[in-house]
Amino acid sequence: MTDKALASTAPVTLLGTGAMGTALARAWLAAGHPVTVWNRTPARAEALAAEGATVAASAAEAVAANRLVVVCLLDDASVGEALDGADLTGRDLVNITTGTPAQGRSRAAWAEARGARFLDGGIMAVPPMIGAPDSGAYVFYSGSAALFEEHRDTLAVPAGTTYVGADPGFAALHDVALLSAMSGMFAGIAHAFALIRREDIAPKDFAPLLVSWLTAMASSAHKAADQLESGDYGKDVVSNLAMQVAGNATLLRTAEEQGVSAELLTPYMDLMERRLALGNGQEDTTGVIELLLRKP
Repeated sequence: MTDKALASTAPVTLLGTGAMGTALARAWLAAGHPVTVWNRTPARAEALAAEGATVAASAAEAVAANRLVVVCLLDDASVGEALDGADLTGRDLVNITTGTPAQGRSRAAWAEARGARFLDGGIMAVPPMIGAPDSGAYVFYSGSAALFEEHRDTLAVPAGTTYVGADPGFAALHDVALLSAMSGMFAGIAHAFALIRREDIAPKDFAPLLVSWLTAMASSAHKAADQLESGDYGKDVVSNLAMQVAGNATLLRTAEEQGVSAELLTPYMDLMERRLALGNGQEDTTGVIELLLRKP
């Protein structure tokens, strides 16, 4: 049997069978991988047992079953608790539990001190996207490049894989950076719908306009990246900071007229005004990033 064929049916241990863990296990089972699972609440693993998974009585037993161990639990503390007492010697530990960059780096050192190779992950998907063809689901991975390359095919079964570097904290950093941008977008969407809420404007008619506009504006990230790398915040400016700060008055006045709180907008507007006060009226709004960076 070839190495690729062996990889295509490699056994996997999965710790955690919540909604995401269950979706991952089902994807591996459907692809022919022997899967050993463990969950703190055993009843949550029963459905997977009926589908062919082996249910371990303890996390230590599950870890001992296979070399590749994937962890998908509630938080970093849960990871430490679950693996306390497990023999990690010679194991390839892939932690896709949502965490921070610092937690990823700390957990990597913790795992390596116990004889394991380590890979941290950040899942860019919700459970229904896992194992679904063309769903766009993928996982950021960082840490051991050798581990990633060896298990790439197995890890790619439930979702796409994107390796972002040897620093174990980079997967979480990419994950949280994208989620933070998403949170800002959700705030803008909420404010926009609030503005029209009391008017004779159907949200379903407004939504396509909103999506089209935000999609077009999202490309500004490329220009911001270019400005950051060049250090020239005045490069290719279309609407400078002074103009945008002046325009904010209309946004605030409209919110007041519509009886809508502007609390989702004002933190960003305050940053824009502070940057303008420093004499940067001709640059792009990219410069506000400098105000967000705390001094070391």
